[in-house]
Amino acid sequence: MAEKPIIAAGIDAGSSRTRCAIAILEDRTIRLIGYGEAPSAGWSKGIIIDQQDASRAIRAAVRAAEQMGGIQIESAVVGIGGSTVRGGNSRAAIELGRPREIEQRDVLRATKNAARVQLLEDRMILHVALQDFVVDDHPGHRDPRRMIARRLESNVHVITASALAHQCVVTATNQAHLVVEETVFEPMAACYAAVYPEDRREGVALVDIGDHSTDIVVYHGDALQLAATVPVCGDHFTRDVARGLKTTYEDAALLKEEYGCAVEGLTADNSFIEVPSPEERGAREAPRRVLNQILEARAEELFRYVRRELARVGMDQALMGGVLLAGGCSRLNGMLDMAERVLNCQARNALPMGVKDWPVVINDPAWAAAAGLMMYSAKLKARDEEERRSTNLLGRMIPK
Repeated sequence: MAEKPIIAAGIDAGSSRTRCAIAILEDRTIRLIGYGEAPSAGWSKGIIIDQQDASRAIRAAVRAAEQMGGIQIESAVVGIGGSTVRGGNSRAAIELGRPREIEQRDVLRATKNAARVQLLEDRMILHVALQDFVVDDHPGHRDPRRMIARRLESNVHVITASALAHQCVVTATNQAHLVVEETVFEPMAACYAAVYPEDRREGVALVDIGDHSTDIVVYHGDALQLAATVPVCGDHFTRDVARGLKTTYEDAALLKEEYGCAVEGLTADNSFIEVPSPEERGAREAPRRVLNQILEARAEELFRYVRRELARVGMDQALMGGVLLAGGCSRLNGMLDMAERVLNCQARNALPMGVKDWPVVINDPAWAAAAGLMMYSAKLKARDEEERRSTNLLGRMIPK
């Protein structure tokens, strides 16, 4: 009897677009079989305010992916982000008494103690990322097991989120008739898809720029060093253009997308754009340089905030692996140039890697989070399948 194939799905429910990616796991290879996208609804400033509208958007994206793949999914890994997500370092030590060999239970106890942080009301722990261990005042150990010591200290990075905002995302997904396998901080998922583990060791940052939030993760030496959000996002760019060119928000979004650039110097002096006006006035012309001056000022502010967060953990001059930009708003022309100028390191787009049959049409930084969530789902299900097989094998080996 043929075994049931392992199907993995990821859902990136953003405040502007909702994306779903579905893959099948074949011989330890992830192969994309379907993807779908739909306009988001029911969101305001990165938070769900109407679960039914958000659920309909999720269902629309999932249905499109299911139709392409010719399959139905029952569960998915779902992304979470926005200003309600925060990260912070925590540490805890345990005394081993006499010098003895460190065991697995000691490692688990030290890590568990470090994760016991005091939470404010409406806060929940989203992730606990292990950084390293200190063995008898000697730091920097990733795996202290079998070492001889009296004292073991664990350093972790704890990511918390609003319990209410988290529950809204889970409920909206459930109302779309899907079980939530896991919730993952979206820039972590995007980095999982776009950066190989060995490339994180020299220091790499991923900046996920969405319409209503900009989220950051930083890795160095195999460990998560920072998870944070900054108060500048794609919505600020659009509103600046609307005010500066005295046009509507919708027209400003189109101008930004079609003619915008985050570096003014890349614009020709004699280039003009047509700015829509109310019907009774008709369209008017404006120098394209004015549009890009507005965008450049906001882009520089965004990356200055990012640099400030990097400096907070001593990584502002340590990104040897560079910075990756993800999210729909990272596609603005000149964003990579501005990132390199302000952060003083190489910058590139976060593009999904390691997925078979990933099409060119979605080889885009806006799809990095959905790809990473899908890959995370595949990892969870592959691990569960291995555990199930091990249990079945043990059952056959033990005589009844």
